[in-house]
Amino acid sequence: MAGLQEAAASPVVVVVNPNNPDGRVVAPEDLLDLAARQAARGGLLVVDEAFGDERPELSLTSRLGPGLVVLRSFGKFFGLAGIRLGFAVAEEGLAARLTDHLGPWPVSGPAIELGAQALADRVWTEATITRLRDAAARLGDILTRTGLEDLGGTFLFRLARHHQAPALYERLGRAGILVRAFAFRPDILRFGLPGSEADEQRLRATLAG
Repeated sequence: MAGLQEAAASPVVVVVNPNNPDGRVVAPEDLLDLAARQAARGGLLVVDEAFGDERPELSLTSRLGPGLVVLRSFGKFFGLAGIRLGFAVAEEGLAARLTDHLGPWPVSGPAIELGAQALADRVWTEATITRLRDAAARLGDILTRTGLEDLGGTFLFRLARHHQAPALYERLGRAGILVRAFAFRPDILRFGLPGSEADEQRLRATLAG
């Protein structure tokens, strides 16, 4: 919360919730409080929920107020990055101002239809949250059992630390396993979820060396 207090001095504050790459979460109540304070001083809080579909209890889309804009994406949880679809949610007046500033920004009919169907399919969403949660837990177990420190993440990825992370990155790459490295923190790697049980076994074997 200390970071939010410092950020509140800015006219526009952007919070990614859950955060990428560490999965850090800010409580909705804290964000709503910050949005109210931003609105009182003519500022704005932008909450990016690109990784929020797996944690619906964190979403502010149904709790809108002055000074708050929520961004959503279909490229992560729904796996629909190719349709290039996302949206902003805000109170009517603020949404109208955003529309005026953006100007014409057409979205294809098929993309809108796919997005609407994806959001409406609650059965698929609930089943997918369960599947991803279990897969993330298995990934975390693989990482810790092969000597990495699990630093957190979401149901879509895990962040891990290892004192030989650059060497692990090279070893994984040679095995056809792509992970994300960070130039500003060479001791950490971000792992996406393996796609199958066979991929989990291959990751475990490669990390074990």
